Formats: sequence, structure tokens, C-alpha cells
Amino acid sequence: MDKPRTLGELKQAHYPRRRVKDELRENLIRKLRAAEPLFPGILGFEDTVIPQITNAILSRHNFILLGLRGQAKSRILRSLISLLDAEIPVVAGCEINDDPFSPLCRACHELIAKLGDQTPVDFLPREQRYVEKLATPDVTIADIIGDLDPIKAARGGHALSSELTIHYGLLPRAHRGIFAINELPDMAGKIQVGLFNILQEGDVQIKGYPIRLPLDVAMVFTANPEDYTARGKIITPLKDRIGAEIRTHYPATLDHGVAITAQEAWTDRRGPVRVLIPQFMRELIESVAFESRQEKRVDKRSGVSQRMPITCLESVVSNAERRALLAGEALAVPRPGDLYAALPSITGKFELEYEGELRGAESVARDIIRQATARLFTKRLEAASLQSVVQWFELGGTLKYSETAPTQELYAQFKKIQGLLDKTQPLGVKPKDEPALLVAAGEFILEGLYALKRISRNEELGYHAERRAPETSEEEPAKLSPRRRVLN
Repeated sequence: MDKPRTLGELKQAHYPRRRVKDELRENLIRKLRAAEPLFPGILGFEDTVIPQITNAILSRHNFILLGLRGQAKSRILRSLISLLDAEIPVVAGCEINDDPFSPLCRACHELIAKLGDQTPVDFLPREQRYVEKLATPDVTIADIIGDLDPIKAARGGHALSSELTIHYGLLPRAHRGIFAINELPDMAGKIQVGLFNILQEGDVQIKGYPIRLPLDVAMVFTANPEDYTARGKIITPLKDRIGAEIRTHYPATLDHGVAITAQEAWTDRRGPVRVLIPQFMRELIESVAFESRQEKRVDKRSGVSQRMPITCLESVVSNAERRALLAGEALAVPRPGDLYAALPSITGKFELEYEGELRGAESVARDIIRQATARLFTKRLEAASLQSVVQWFELGGTLKYSETAPTQELYAQFKKIQGLLDKTQPLGVKPKDEPALLVAAGEFILEGLYALKRISRNEELGYHAERRAPETSEEEPAKLSPRRRVLN
């Protein structure tokens, strides 16, 4: 069936009319009844954030998402588009998507008065009904609400006080849609007043001229909790107008984090080398993000974005890819050592406290990798069962190799270490698997033993036995240094 192209045809089609918040609510109800996913691609919020957003939409509330960086706030707002109708009728050529049955702008009023049922009608797709603005201190009321356009006035012969001379801002252009503002506290107070006034009272003053614009808009916002109370603020009338304040969060479990990173990271690559990522490597990379969020030398107020494990995984895969290309291998399997090559993707993703600044970002990142390795090693493996590996080093064995060492070379060396490649099954790697997988799992075991201080590692010797300083008894003062004896 052809779409109506005039106001008369639209009347005959009995096209349903709804306000935006009713439209969002009714489409949400339909999805809930059909058990359809509300926000595809948003993982880990199923039992926390999404139910609160659902309640806000069912209540026809404007809402704000409060959360640290990298918590999918903007992505959630953009996903709201799926709750809009596929398309809606608008007066053809209207800047603010006017409803043909109830126009707001003066130009549409005059057009309908002139053409009547022959007024042309277009259909606006849902993607064009979402308007987003990043709040910055330099945003003006003209950007958001609009301004008088002297050129329009001159060309049309209109007085400057006429509504026909208005150049509409972002908010009027979001009429009959969703208007999103990211980082709301960064927006100047006088602009927030303009937002509140046009939403609450339906009017605004442009260059001193009062204009009625009762817009039909669903307003959504984001803010960082720190900025929300410190660097910026939301004026009380606007804050009161926001119906729901919803807190987002980082992944609550390692599995959620792994799933999000796997979904977002670019790892499905085309090229001469096939990439295979072991599950334990995915968990190790995610553990680095979890450890970073708990690290006392990392600033908790700024958070550690979920972008850290995403970019880290991409860098780790790239390093494995580079190694395979240099060695002429067809399969690239990331190893724990590749994490150190990915340090540039880690150090830029967190802010340090004073103590961390003294140590340096790279040193802190290396400590975090070691802590993450120790935690995952303890979860997956029993250190006691690896005593034969530790003994191999204690009997004088050492293992040193470059990060670009080919798989077969490492495989041959790892086989010489008693029990090393026999203990990889808890990591999901079987003895008959690809040598590249066995090498990655073997290196993880060595890194885990190093992280737990069962063996040592340095640039000169590589992996070797842990050398402990001889213990000094308090009952043997003669063996103490002169300085120690004086202190005692």
C-alpha cells in the first residue's frame, strides 16, 4: 500500500497519533510481552540497569544515567531508537518535524492554511528522530534553542521578531523524538535554564522575543558521578524535572566482562594468519581490568574504562599476529607475554594517585598484570601440582627466549621442562592440541609461578629458580652487619 503523500490522504488513512513518551511506552510494552531483547548488545545490565530504565520509560519519565567512563551510557541512549516507530508523518520540508495535524512552527501553520488537504507530507525514519549533543562549556543557547537569522528576515521581508526568522537549534529539531545530552553538568547553568523553561513552560525567549514552542520530546542525559557533584552541577529546577536517576556500573563478573570484550574487540581479522584466542587469555586480559579497578594506586573516581580490555585484547592479538608473520607461521595464538607488548593500551586507560605517579604508569601496569596472573592462576591451577616444574628450575634449569620466538622453538624447550605441558588441561588446552596453544598455556603456567614467587624471571636469565635472601636469626648477632647491630 502506498504511503499518504498529502494531509488529505493522511486523514483518510486514519494514521494513529501519539506523543513520543507514549510511543516509547507502548513499543516497550509490546517488546516485553513478546519477550524480545530490549537493548541488544548491552551485556551485564540485565538485572540492574535495564529494569530501572524500563520502569522510567513505563512511567514516561525523562532520566539520567550516572556512571564512570566506559560503562555504555551513550550506547544505551542510542539504543532507545529501537523503541520508536519505524517512521512517522511530518509536514514536508519542516525543520522541526511538525505533526501535520498539530503544527508548531509559523511556516507550517501558514502552509496548511494555504494548501489545506493538499499540504505535502513526508515520513521521517526513526534514526533521524534521535538528536545527541555533548555538553561543553562553550555551548550556547543558540546551539540548543535557536537564534534569529537576519538573512531569513531580509530575504523574506519579515520583522526580526517574527517566528519565520528563527534558525532552530538542536532541541526544536528533536521535536517528536529523543534529545540526549552527554555530560550534562558541563553545560552552563543559563543553558540548563533554557532547557527547563522550554520543557516545563513550553516557551522560550530568543533575543528578547517570547516564543511558544510546546515541544514533544523525550529528554535523556548522562553524567559522571564525580562531575555530577563536584566539577559541574545541575540546576535544581532541571534536576527536579528529571524523573529517574539511574546508576550504571562496570561488569560485575569476569564472565560478563569477557563477553563484552569479545563482542566489542576487533579480533575477526582477514589475512594470511589465522588468529586463535584461548579462553584463559581472554580471562587474563579481563582480569587486568578488574585488578586495575581495585588497585589502590589507580584513581577510583575516574574509573577504568571497559575500553581497556577491548583495546588490550586487540593489541595482544596484533602482537601475536606480528610474531606469526615474522616466523612464517599460519596460526597466531596470543601468549601472556604479549600483554607486556600491549602496555600502551593499558597505561593510557587509567589515572594514577600520587603514589602511582611516583612509581610511573608502566611500573604500575606491570604490577597489575602480575596480580591478575596470580589471581587467575590460583583460580585455574593448583600450585602444589606444579612442584616438578619448580624443581626443574631449582636444579639449575633456566629458560630464556625472545617474544618473537617461533612456536616450534618454544615447544621444544617447554617439552624439556618436566611436567609443564602435562598440566595445561585445567586451562582448556589438551596435550594433543596445536603446539601454539600448548606454548601459550605453558607460558601462562610459568608466568603464574613467577607471579606467585615460586620461580624468578629477569632480563639476564629469563625464568630461573627463586633466590631468597638467607634468613638471619636474632640469636646470631655476630652475623649482623655493624649497622644492624647498632640498631638492635
